[in-house]
Amino acid sequence: MKKLVMLMTALVMISTMVLASGQGAAGSARIALLMRNMDEQFLKDYSENVRKLATEKGVALNVQDARSDGATQLTQLQTLLNQGYKYFIIVPCVSELSEQMNQWIQEKGGAAAYSNIQPTPASLKVGKNFFFASSPEFVGGRYQGQLIADYFDKNPAKAPGKVLNMLLILGQLGHPAQINREAGLMAELKTRGYTVNVIARDTANWTPDQSQQKMDAWIGAYRGQFNVVAAQNDGMALGAVESLIQNGYTKNDASDGTILTVPVLGIDATGEALNSMKENKLYATVLQDAVGQSAAAFDVVYQVATGTYKSGNPAGGTPAATVPIDESPANDPATISQCYLVPFVPVDKNSDYYKQNVK
Repeated sequence: MKKLVMLMTALVMISTMVLASGQGAAGSARIALLMRNMDEQFLKDYSENVRKLATEKGVALNVQDARSDGATQLTQLQTLLNQGYKYFIIVPCVSELSEQMNQWIQEKGGAAAYSNIQPTPASLKVGKNFFFASSPEFVGGRYQGQLIADYFDKNPAKAPGKVLNMLLILGQLGHPAQINREAGLMAELKTRGYTVNVIARDTANWTPDQSQQKMDAWIGAYRGQFNVVAAQNDGMALGAVESLIQNGYTKNDASDGTILTVPVLGIDATGEALNSMKENKLYATVLQDAVGQSAAAFDVVYQVATGTYKSGNPAGGTPAATVPIDESPANDPATISQCYLVPFVPVDKNSDYYKQNVK
């Protein structure tokens, strides 16, 4: 009897150690997904893929939506840490929260991977188990510029003297994607020899409704004065498309790739965007790979949670970066191996991605 009691005590201790390490009773990891919001299509696609991967791996996944409020996200993290969660996939509300979040997670011996909004460089230095799994936003902007330049190279009469009169619809002001995508767009167009006059430039906060309202106002003020519309995500681009259609900016000939009299371009390559391209409405977009980003973030955290991670491991099919780039936080040699850079891909009707994914 005494030996039986000792054996049962030992088993309880082992079970407690397993649960404390972030593993479920059956050995599955417990991971939490902290989302800044679930409103944007890219973020919906991201969270759906994390759920799919968690199911495949038998992971107990806890999903939290901060509704774009940083204080709410911090509270959610504190609550989860108190409940014993140690491993996190995070789309933060703002970059500046990442260092505080990582310090709390580090105290519990955990790990986190960030996507979509960059963590600060200092946050990755909190520990080697903190990661960046996302796409370089400047490159995404350059690809959008490339698609615009390609369009007007094929249709030079639409931009006499290589002059672009642009309506620019921005995401949330100060958001890293807003800043870097705009910089990349302008840099590429300058490289391609275009002069860009920004007729109007303002935020629509990533949303189609705000974008459509903004475009309605701009059309009233600048009718006939612009020849291209660039939006920093597909939702806003589709809002702009709807406004242009309702305000009579259409033509019967779609030989240039769009029934609109001015091309509209977005970023993300959502299913809705591809369908709009198929209907000759949206001209082009740039793939921000929600599946690739979420797979890299999930896999690297899962590796840490299950004790299989080694520095330099690939994650979700994406190799760990080895060479710093110009964009933070992947510009620091000290933390470059903690970065997984999922490439953007330009998408027009001639691209492989469009042909393989349009329905």
